[in-house]
Amino acid sequence: MKKLYGVITAMTTPFTSTGEVDKEALEQQVEFLISKGVNCLYPTGTTGEMYLMSVEERKLVAETVVKKAAGRVTVYIHVGAMAQEDTIILAKHAEEIGADGIGVVTPSYFTVDDRAMVEYYRAVSSVVSKEFPVYVYVIPQLAHNDITPETMEIICNECINVIGVKYSYPDMTRLLQYLRVNDGEFSVVFGADHMFLPALAAGADGTVSGCSGPFPEAFVEVYKQFKAGDMQAAKKAQDKATSLAWLMKGGADMSIFKHILTFRGVRGGHMKKPLLDLTKEQVEQLKKDVEVYLD
Repeated sequence: MKKLYGVITAMTTPFTSTGEVDKEALEQQVEFLISKGVNCLYPTGTTGEMYLMSVEERKLVAETVVKKAAGRVTVYIHVGAMAQEDTIILAKHAEEIGADGIGVVTPSYFTVDDRAMVEYYRAVSSVVSKEFPVYVYVIPQLAHNDITPETMEIICNECINVIGVKYSYPDMTRLLQYLRVNDGEFSVVFGADHMFLPALAAGADGTVSGCSGPFPEAFVEVYKQFKAGDMQAAKKAQDKATSLAWLMKGGADMSIFKHILTFRGVRGGHMKKPLLDLTKEQVEQLKKDVEVYLD
């Protein structure tokens, strides 16, 4: 089973001005990211405005990314949805179209106890083959629900194809705890872009990074230098990546990502309502702020 590793870019979803998926722009984004050296693509997650899309729109995005990537990089599809039935439909679809694996966010909004959490991942992981990898996606600041290390251990033991976690809360203590799941064989990827290097040093396999979408180069350099054993060069690259992450507000507004992609020659597209694009004045200021980083 292919694991997530290195720079895993959480892709944006480009929409037309009338709210449809811009397939051509999405294909441009895939080519851009692969050309810049990212290791994995991760569409239809939080950065991809997952909960604002229909099941059919999410299927279109998944199919487009898998087809365009054509096996050149690992592709995991995020399939978590508000309704468990939709999650199951999207999980089956991801395997059918040839994705390398799936990410599944915890149930959201409503409070879910440990028993329900385990049952949820048992239900979703069982509808795909035992060889098809599943990553649990934990982002309590948005999804409302968290998963303790003890519950994660149970999920891992009961769901043979749950091989890792995408942890997107900046808590290094919890990261270290997850790294001990399944006797240290559990794959952990971190979602805090500005802590990529510390996470790697702690034992994480990589970062699922929205900020690496508009500016993949700095993040790719962090991973390259870390793997080469040059910590000084890796730290220098991380400093740049951190500055970029803070400039982009850490993904708090995906319209920033989309406009920077457009600045770089990749049509970023529009936001899906009720989310809004930046104003003209905001775009002009953003271009000034990122000018020093543009090609």
